[in-house]
Amino acid sequence: MTDATPVNPSPLDSPLDLRAVVAGIERTNELLTRVLAEVATTPSTHAVFVDAGYAYAAAGRLVAGTEDRRAFELDAEGLIEAFIDKARTIFPDSRLLRVYWYDGARRRIHTPEQQSIAELPDVKVRLGNLNANNQQKGVDSLIRSDLESLARHRAISDAVLIGGDEDLVSAVEAAQGYGARVHLWGIEAIGGRNQAEPLLWEVDSQRTFDLDFCKPYVTRRTGFESLGEALARGPAPSREDVRFVGARVAAQWLGARGHDSLSELLPGHPYLPGTVDQELLVEAESLLGLSLRGHADLRRALRDGFWDHLRMQF
Repeated sequence: MTDATPVNPSPLDSPLDLRAVVAGIERTNELLTRVLAEVATTPSTHAVFVDAGYAYAAAGRLVAGTEDRRAFELDAEGLIEAFIDKARTIFPDSRLLRVYWYDGARRRIHTPEQQSIAELPDVKVRLGNLNANNQQKGVDSLIRSDLESLARHRAISDAVLIGGDEDLVSAVEAAQGYGARVHLWGIEAIGGRNQAEPLLWEVDSQRTFDLDFCKPYVTRRTGFESLGEALARGPAPSREDVRFVGARVAAQWLGARGHDSLSELLPGHPYLPGTVDQELLVEAESLLGLSLRGHADLRRALRDGFWDHLRMQF
């Protein structure tokens, strides 16, 4: 007899095994069909990210002729609703997750205005710090954190970004890296741009809102005008006028703080600490009834008058 090598039967040789494999494939196909059907019926989601500092500055400059928040009122609720409505028309098959409103505040404590915005439906207020020069700090990092997190977790498919800072480029790149599309919205600038070119290059689409869109939401406060308006209305204050106001503010400052504070300032002449410089500007603008922002020559005269009075007291 010759030895024969036994042949092990293939697991697929059995009709029962074949039926089991076919049944498994059919179950897998059924699950895939259900998943695809669910994905097809699930609406996409978008969120709106608003740099409030940009919105105030750009809208104020366009409508009221100044970026100084004290010179105008912004109907934030109306503007947010307008942004939501515009997004609804651009993304008709998408649902809104929420609007993120990024602003600055001293020690991150909500102002009454920010509290009222936070109470609006579908709005989340996120606060960075506000330094002595009323500049926002930490807002860009908050935008990047939220934008990246929502894109990474597939919570949004589209992000509307309303801002203009070049530092937002990294936030756009991070969101796009997770598959989200980023749409940059801006407010029309007079005689130039108010959004960084690298940011414009990076986004998926762009849109700009004009004066007619913004005008209903900006109201100039009475009794406060920009220097440009003052020039149009009549003679502007002279350097000597502004210098005199600087000396007047210095007298008030010294009377409130005493000569000990003066000895701390003198070694830094001709420079003022940021907090003191900001106090000087705010008080001087109140006395003059107009904004000196963007007029470096008059601000230098203001500081000169401030120093003149202080040095006379030493």
